[in-house]
Amino acid sequence: MISDELGTRIDAVVEARRDELHALARMIHGHPELAFDEHRACQWITEVCERHGSSAERPFGGLTTSLRARAGKSGPHVAVLAEYDALPEIGHACGHNLIAAGAVGAFLALATVAEELGGSVSLIGTPAEEGGGGKIRLIEAGVFRDVDAAMMFHPFDRDLVAHPTLATSWLEMTFRGRPAHAAIAPQDGASALTACMDTFRLVDGQRVHFRDGVRVHGFIKYGGEAVNIIPERAVCQFSVRSFDLGEMDRVRAIVERCARAAAMASDVEVVVAQHQGYRNVRNNLPMAECFAAHLAALGRPAVLTDPAVGTGSTDMGDVSYEVPSIHPWIAICDTGEALCHQRKFAECAVSERGLDSMVLAAKAMARTGAEWMLDAALRADAREQFALGLAR
Repeated sequence: MISDELGTRIDAVVEARRDELHALARMIHGHPELAFDEHRACQWITEVCERHGSSAERPFGGLTTSLRARAGKSGPHVAVLAEYDALPEIGHACGHNLIAAGAVGAFLALATVAEELGGSVSLIGTPAEEGGGGKIRLIEAGVFRDVDAAMMFHPFDRDLVAHPTLATSWLEMTFRGRPAHAAIAPQDGASALTACMDTFRLVDGQRVHFRDGVRVHGFIKYGGEAVNIIPERAVCQFSVRSFDLGEMDRVRAIVERCARAAAMASDVEVVVAQHQGYRNVRNNLPMAECFAAHLAALGRPAVLTDPAVGTGSTDMGDVSYEVPSIHPWIAICDTGEALCHQRKFAECAVSERGLDSMVLAAKAMARTGAEWMLDAALRADAREQFALGLAR
């Protein structure tokens, strides 16, 4: 563990920025921006960094709404990741405003000690987590090649430091049939909508063959224009999720077969397009335990995971396949009060409790980053687990 003196210094920097971090989180929350359109959030984060002596590179990694600020020049390099995109209609119901402000707080604290500790720290703004895969694009641009460890936190209804996430893949099926007057000549039509709906029924019939933890969800994007026309076009989307990539690929193939079988039954054509999904998070246990120790020292003991609660997907999973990474979950409300992507959770993401939990997460991340820079044994353990491909 880092010394009490160093921990106190780090906490003091975050504490001195409390009001500013609260204000940043409120501004982002009050002006939700969708994937790849987070221009104001990116600008506000840049302004906070620059006020405290850290210039930000924008655009970064080929993305207009990405940024990087860096402190320190050499040694172990820790990246703190900020998300700030919102959801359609319900805004910051995933708490990305808190993720962004917490990352800024952790970065500003580490920036004051990085050179002293012989390391460096980057704040990396990662747009479009909600389906856009911004982190994947940054990986492809080589952003993480010189990073030794990455971390972020996510708001939740309980404190968990190594909760698993699901690998995910998205499929879009476009069915094309033949239009006809639904009353005069229904026999002349081939309904794309019937095939689309039959796909859902066939997928439901296959659920008994899915492993525990698999999630398959779908919705119809388009199903026709008028009740008296046999629909010649229908479109649906499915997400396939699993705790591991192998099972995800197996189930995705089942879903594709269901679509093709439904198309054959209705004598229509189908085109299946696969959209880039996310890998499961490989929580690095040595890093997660380090974060947990600092969280406990700050008065919030946490468990590694809780099988009683479900999980989702994030492009932080892809980062965790590149470098040792953690993605702890920090409570911003009571257990069971609200969960991500609910309107109530959006309210919690701008509550005093939510804002204070964000400050706490910033302190714990900064302490963890400092320990990474100082502790060669921690780095060795983390790298060993990463090389073995172990996940918690």
